[in-house]
Amino acid sequence: MEKIKMLTPLVEMDGDEMTRIIWQQIKNQLILPFVELKTEYYDLGLENRNQTNDEVTTLSALATKKYGVAVKCATITPNKQRMSEYNLKEMWKSPNGTIRAILDGTVFRAPITLPIIKPAVKTWEKPITIARHAYGDVYKATEFRVPKGKAELVFTDEKGNEQRETIYNFECDGVLQGQYNKDSSIKSFARSCFNYALNQGEDLWFSTKDTISKKYDHTFKNIFEEIYINEYKEEFEKNGLEYFYTLIDDAVARVIRSKGGFIWALKNYDGDVMSDMVSTAFGSLAMMTSVLVSPDGNFEYEAAHGTVTKHYYKYLKGEETSTNPMATIFAWTGALKKRGELDNLPKLIRFGETLEKACLDTISAGFMTKDLVSLCDSSVEVKPMLTNEFILKIKERLQEIL
Repeated sequence: MEKIKMLTPLVEMDGDEMTRIIWQQIKNQLILPFVELKTEYYDLGLENRNQTNDEVTTLSALATKKYGVAVKCATITPNKQRMSEYNLKEMWKSPNGTIRAILDGTVFRAPITLPIIKPAVKTWEKPITIARHAYGDVYKATEFRVPKGKAELVFTDEKGNEQRETIYNFECDGVLQGQYNKDSSIKSFARSCFNYALNQGEDLWFSTKDTISKKYDHTFKNIFEEIYINEYKEEFEKNGLEYFYTLIDDAVARVIRSKGGFIWALKNYDGDVMSDMVSTAFGSLAMMTSVLVSPDGNFEYEAAHGTVTKHYYKYLKGEETSTNPMATIFAWTGALKKRGELDNLPKLIRFGETLEKACLDTISAGFMTKDLVSLCDSSVEVKPMLTNEFILKIKERLQEIL
């Protein structure tokens, strides 16, 4: 078949370790033979972030604002061990956090479901999408280890007026953290969630702990409620959709007892934790889509998991690995479909959809990486495969149905 031509580049953000190896395999086997791929490439591998003083991460985010669609490989957020392992100049911040702050987006994560893989939660019949506010909170917090003494929260407005509150009088050593958010970002988060719910035709749940956090969390609750009533209530009711707010502990209980099929909006940390819980309960962290949606219409698709370090160390020793590439493949298909949608290229959209179908068909036929074997219905005859074997099996199915 003739290769599908693209009009506008994707922003391609390469990453680290095993996912970087798989990234290239996916391109070589599943995309480049079929698509005349146009990308603006940024190497977000830790070595290059260190060499560029992390400027490459900022440039990749700005390029996403320019072109509108990006696809990102998993990357390392360094800790002390990585500082010495990679001989880093400093402990660079999370690339995801930097990109999310620049794009001011909301992360939507949904499990990739298959009939042969049953959720751990027996009541779940439909996917649950996590909408994570990707700005501020603990990810932009300022922290201290402190000795005995007095901790205060101080704010000075533009006119020099000061507000001061005692946080705690420490009678011993302790730890102190200050975090923030801003109304403009919370409003963007709310509108992104309401718009996404309307586009998906699904109810929207939102939960915080406003009974305890009477200013911080309550601000989130109030902004969501105000925007819903003034801008979305009529459209939700016309489409038979519900916006539902409850405390996060109550929400967790309700989610476990639900049938699924809704969007669950959460603050930054809550969304980080619950997206892993939901994806694991549905099957695997490697079986989850993730897209960052900004209020001005930019999209960044990524795998929701890490760089699979243990498999990478095996790979470096020449050992074979069975790493699940599904989330990374679906990051590529999501970006290609969105690029096709924005550029009015139906062939590119269909290719993305067909590649996704090829992936699902392959697993449904029993061909899969080892992480999925124990999750499958016992009636299915499974054939565990190495990563490269699995990708080639998907390619074989893709060629059959194109």
